[in-house]
Amino acid sequence: MFTGIVTDVGEVVSAEQRGDRRLRIRTGYDLSTVDLGASIACSGVCLTVVDKGDDWFAADVSAETISRTAGDMWSEGARLNLERSLRMGDELGGHIVTGHVDSVGEVIDVSAEGDSIRIAIRVDRGLAPAIAKKGSICLDGVSLTVNDVTDVRDGTEFSVNIIPHTANETTLGGLKPGRQLNVEIDVIARYIDRMLAARSH
Repeated sequence: MFTGIVTDVGEVVSAEQRGDRRLRIRTGYDLSTVDLGASIACSGVCLTVVDKGDDWFAADVSAETISRTAGDMWSEGARLNLERSLRMGDELGGHIVTGHVDSVGEVIDVSAEGDSIRIAIRVDRGLAPAIAKKGSICLDGVSLTVNDVTDVRDGTEFSVNIIPHTANETTLGGLKPGRQLNVEIDVIARYIDRMLAARSH
């Protein structure tokens, strides 16, 4: 379980194709406090630490995960938003995030708005019921608030604002149109959507 508050930006320093893809990710975390088997969210995807060194950890990414997430994040040189798993008693600064990606969105517009950056994203129409104005959403592992949401012919579009702190401390400051993002809807919306679907049968 995570909160969507990024605490480091890591870099994929190697990507080796085995049965799964083995990533080695450089990080500023104190790895002496990270156990093998621990979970770390990598740009919104919960991965398991399977090996580690002084300034890196390794994680295996399955073909299923690769097929359901933004494709350019699993290659050498990719920068990843990192968050260690939530511990009992930690401050819940963002919102409850599971590290399970619901869809891949596409950035369709980036514009300045005051000191912030306004980002417009398009997702599949199937996510529309779970995205609400002023609701929470997680993009590449970052907890954000939805400004507005509009259903369009080829999907659903919504926008978020990236404040300067978030732009500086995550990978979201360098977004450009066409970039893919991992999208996780609010976990409460996920369960409500499922309950309503089950009742209709």
